Amino acid sequence: MQVARSILLSPADNVAVANGRLEAGAPLHNGASVAEPIEPGHKVAVRPIAAGEPVVKYAQAIGRATRDIKPGEHVHSHNLAFKAGRLPVVPPGAALRATEADKARSFMGFRRADGRAGTRNFVGIIASVNCSATVCHAIASEANRRLLPQFPGIDGFVPIVHGQGCGMSATGDGMMVLHRTLAGYARHPNFGGVLMVGLGCEVNQLTLYGQKGVAAGKRHFNIQDSGGSRRSVERAMGVLEEIAEEVGHLKREPIPLSEIVVGLQCGGSDGMSGITANPALGAAVDILADVGGIGILSETTEIYGAEHLLASRAATPEIADKLYGLIRWWEEHVAKHGASIDNNPSPGNKRGGLTTILEKSLGAVAKGGSTTLNGVFNYAERVSGRGLVFMDTPGYDPVSATGQVAGGANVIVFTTGRGSCFGSHPTPSIKVATNSALYHAMEEDMDLDCGVIASGEKTVAEMGREIFELIVATASGRKTKSELFGYGDNEFVPWHLGATL
Repeated sequence: MQVARSILLSPADNVAVANGRLEAGAPLHNGASVAEPIEPGHKVAVRPIAAGEPVVKYAQAIGRATRDIKPGEHVHSHNLAFKAGRLPVVPPGAALRATEADKARSFMGFRRADGRAGTRNFVGIIASVNCSATVCHAIASEANRRLLPQFPGIDGFVPIVHGQGCGMSATGDGMMVLHRTLAGYARHPNFGGVLMVGLGCEVNQLTLYGQKGVAAGKRHFNIQDSGGSRRSVERAMGVLEEIAEEVGHLKREPIPLSEIVVGLQCGGSDGMSGITANPALGAAVDILADVGGIGILSETTEIYGAEHLLASRAATPEIADKLYGLIRWWEEHVAKHGASIDNNPSPGNKRGGLTTILEKSLGAVAKGGSTTLNGVFNYAERVSGRGLVFMDTPGYDPVSATGQVAGGANVIVFTTGRGSCFGSHPTPSIKVATNSALYHAMEEDMDLDCGVIASGEKTVAEMGREIFELIVATASGRKTKSELFGYGDNEFVPWHLGATL
């Protein structure tokens, strides 16, 4: 089988994507030839593009040419610039459907007292403030040494620590977001139990996290009230032993697939992200939505320029309006700080072939598949409903994933073209490579290789089914490669809004 040298995503496009390195003289779709060596994932003009004319990929404008571009030329930062503007919406393809057998299936999870479903059985040690972070780490380490061997039904004692909680206003967006995030983790169904530890004098007082606001059976104390750091560790052992006795003997049980909630992430994207892994993840989301599960699309700064594609699929005008409202807020927010949303593509993104935020966004929204958009939620807000929903988050992966987990995601799927390394406690993270070279170079970190789509070995639909099956297996207890390595203790990063005082 001969692999296509370049991929033309739509007849409307005036650029194709290099499928492997293109050498000068290589033929293109229209009979032209490549003018200069072009790296994998980068764009090559297939038709003349005049200065000021839109450069079109995915049948959408991704920017405008800054000079005349001839067929066969490399199209990137040197001749393409961001300029706001949208082409008409291209209707999405038909959503991949679940089978009748899928709708009757279950995964093996943990049923919690509040009725929600967990995919892991961790015990969390949550810091209310940065000042208690070291003690939380010490508590988790001691609990894993002393208690975990006695309770094999517990996946681990994990510290959830951060750099906020004091030096900030007690009111306003910053405290509201931090409180909502910590409360979301404290009641997360992947935690069988939680101990919250404060210092005692911080702004973010433990009394804000009362039994009613978090969940029954949660415990908390302050270091200052416990006689200091070492005594706090010993006090914690008694509390954690009680929790372990309660949840350490729990067994997995069959739970409908409709109770899987997947956070959709992409990071370290490249020119193949929107061609292979992201559409394949979108196909998996279509199946998940059809069985009644939830897929959470996020990273508002990385749908910029493609939000109209999501809004056109909104279940109601109110949902579309709320999405557009988020975009307006972000435009104003970054302008206040002298920045542009187009600053978003990182140096790694650009080395991988992405040039503008519009191009990156068009590939990123593919993670949401073709199904209806059924809701829009604030950062770390508990998600509800069925099918595809959107959560407002920054594009920075740890911050975005933290919001999704706080909102209830019990599985994360994270696509990457450059090799982002990520894992999250208490939610397992599946890593999906967009190209085979990355997969083979970092096979100990990547769970799936979607580069086989570009090589023609598998279709997007086939890889979507593979991702869906891996989601189900992971929800049932299969360890992801990030879990096996030990990621998760340092990836809790709540969105920091407001002034540091």
